[in-house]
Formats: sequence, C-alpha cells, structure tokens
Amino acid sequence: MSAVLTRPATAEQLRAAWCEFFAGKAHTVVPSSSLIPTHPSAPMFTNSGMMPFVSYFLGEEPVPYDPPRAASVQRCVRAGGKHNDLDAIGRSLRHLSFFEMMGNFSFGDYFKSDAIPWAWEFLTEVLGIDGDRLWITCHLSDDEAEEVWADSVGVPRDRIQRLDKDNFWEMGETGPCGPSSEIFWDYGPDLGPAGGPANPLAEDRYVEIWNLVFTQYFRGIGGELTDLPKANVDTGAGLERILAVLAGSPSLYSADVLSLLVEEA
Repeated sequence: MSAVLTRPATAEQLRAAWCEFFAGKAHTVVPSSSLIPTHPSAPMFTNSGMMPFVSYFLGEEPVPYDPPRAASVQRCVRAGGKHNDLDAIGRSLRHLSFFEMMGNFSFGDYFKSDAIPWAWEFLTEVLGIDGDRLWITCHLSDDEAEEVWADSVGVPRDRIQRLDKDNFWEMGETGPCGPSSEIFWDYGPDLGPAGGPANPLAEDRYVEIWNLVFTQYFRGIGGELTDLPKANVDTGAGLERILAVLAGSPSLYSADVLSLLVEEA
C-alpha cells in the first residue's frame, strides 16, 4: 500500500480512512456505543474504545463477528476514576475530557505479530506520517512486542523504550488488562528536551498517539491477576491527537472538531 496523495485533514476524513483500512483487514466496523457502559466491571463512563466489547474479552458472550475482530471510532469521557485527565483540561494542549478513540480489536484471533505492523502501516503508509519521528514504548516484561517492532517493522532499537506501569493498561480498578505498547510522535526540540518518552521532562515533546494493549489478564477485586480465556488485542488511537500531528500542531485544538467550537465560542 502506498501513501495517500491527500492526507486526512478533517475528523470525518480520518474516521473514514480508519474504518476503510481495518475493513480491508477483515474487521467488522462497529458504530460508537453509549457513553454509559453497562458491564458490572465498567467505570461510570465509557473511557476507552474497548468498553463496549468487555463481555467478549471475558468470554461471557459469543463474539458476533466472523472473523472475531472489530474496529470502531468510539466517543469517550474521562472525568474521574483510574483514567482521569480533568486536572489537565485547559492547562494542557494534549488532554480532553470528551474525545474520540479509534480502535481495532481481536477477540482471541490475531495478536502482536499482526497488530503492531498494521499500526505502523496505517500511520506511515495510509496517513503518510514520518516514521523517523515515531517512538515506541513496551512493557518491561514484553520482549515479544519489542522483537516485532524491531525485527518485523524495522524500528531502530534506540527508539524503542521499556517502561513499567505506563505500559500496563487497565480498564479500571477491576476488569481486563495487560501489557501495552505505545506509539509517540516527536514534535521536536522546540517542545522539550531529548530522551524519548521515557524522559518525564519531555512529555510535551513526545506525545502518545496510539496505545496497543494486549489484554491477557483480568484484575479481580483484590487486585489479583488471572488469565483471560483467550489473548486479545485492544488498541486505542486518539482521533484528535492524530489530527494534530497531521496538521503539524502540538495542540489538539487544531483538530476541526474542536477549532470550530472554539471559533464559535
């Protein structure tokens, strides 16, 4: 697949590119669900794209898709709980309380060796984003993910960093969870020091745009981890963050869905 001649410039165009790409990878495109989740293990609001699929990840309901994979552009709210960005709203150019998360999901079907190259293909070939400015993080325990990034995709190992808690994703205090691998965009030295995403002083320079979660476990009420019936993939790419990258701006408010609201206000 070659890079597109015209990169998506609007939210509508990016949503369409996402859905078309993953439909081409045999995913069922599922519409955005309610902001109020119904599963007993879910938090108050839908805070990620995987929330509507929890019962499939847990094996509580049969997966209605053939093959068992899906893609969506899910509306999300983070206004409390484990994933709470409220304190950063208005003080940060990269945080929102309401946003859209593009996701692709595998329910016991494909795993890291497919999910990782597809993410790279979408960003660098479909969207035409410069791969030399992308950094990768993996969990300390996840040698497999690093090997796929380095050996299959070809990311230089000096742009792959290993982190601990930041690369272990959890839906909430309880629920599906697992190691994750994040993709960061480097906005350049004007936005902060070097050192990659592992440098806590460079968070304005290296901004996460996509998180690939490999949900293998369930965290119980007491904090214990048990294996899920099948290993799954749950990824979340920030619509507004990727639009900002495509616009060459570190501000999410450069996305048309937000800039139009600001102009109106």
